[in-house]
Amino acid sequence: MKSDTVKGYSFALVATIAFSNVYIFSKAALNEVHLAQFGIYWFSVSTLLILLYTLYKRKLSQVKFLTKRQIIILITLGLLEILTTTAFFLSIHTIPDPAVTSFLGNMFPVMLAMGGVFILGEKFSPFETAGAVLAFSGTFIISYTGETSLSKLFIPGTGIVLLNAFFATVASLVVKVHVKKMSPELLGLNRSAWLLAFSIVMFFVYRQSLEIPVSALKNIAIGALLGPFLAILSVYYSFSYLEASRSSIVQSLKGIFVLLGAYLFFGTFPLTHQVIGGFVTIGGVVLMTLGKGKIFIRRTS
Repeated sequence: MKSDTVKGYSFALVATIAFSNVYIFSKAALNEVHLAQFGIYWFSVSTLLILLYTLYKRKLSQVKFLTKRQIIILITLGLLEILTTTAFFLSIHTIPDPAVTSFLGNMFPVMLAMGGVFILGEKFSPFETAGAVLAFSGTFIISYTGETSLSKLFIPGTGIVLLNAFFATVASLVVKVHVKKMSPELLGLNRSAWLLAFSIVMFFVYRQSLEIPVSALKNIAIGALLGPFLAILSVYYSFSYLEASRSSIVQSLKGIFVLLGAYLFFGTFPLTHQVIGGFVTIGGVVLMTLGKGKIFIRRTS
């Protein structure tokens, strides 16, 4: 239905704007605190917010009626989210400019589309293939250092971003298949609770202190509200109305928002070739999605 499509794109846009701010506020916080300290505060805030929202929407009662298969799915998603989110924040911490991290993150929709081919039996159209090649080319342009040595060929953190995209793809495919059977609220709470549990374990492993600067706490509070709460719920809602690939085309634009935010907040700006590569990746994702939707075919028929 057309109204459902509008809702899907609206949720995807909200998720994109909210998630763009995660790059900014998490980077600011990670500049001041250890990753283990960051995690325990970040996911304490997000878990509390999602729990309260789930109670408000009266979705927590779904827990009573979960089947054994659904419980296994929630556990699987929890483990995948630990891998995905750890890789994400490691990349944020490792790569100096969050805009570069965001542009590299556009490999996610490419991998998501490829996952549809290999796992769901979908087929790539010529336009989708061209878009995938374009996105991969943009990623190479962004991460290429100009060195000839294999160990210095790409900027530090590139591999971590690719791992993040891979695990996020697997998690998104699982969510897409089961999101209509389990509410976005329950999926979001499951994700945040697993990440909080993991953060608590890491907190004690690294023997960190709960004492952190007030400025870091403010950035964490704002980022956790926008990211694990608003952005993640909006993504899950968008999957309820849109194909995952169509939702990802909107999300791929986050690099533009992060580019502006990073410049205003940190005064940083990527190198010229990185900006060019970033827009090439966006173009690749757009081309892939238009090809999947057979937009070009409709216009020429």
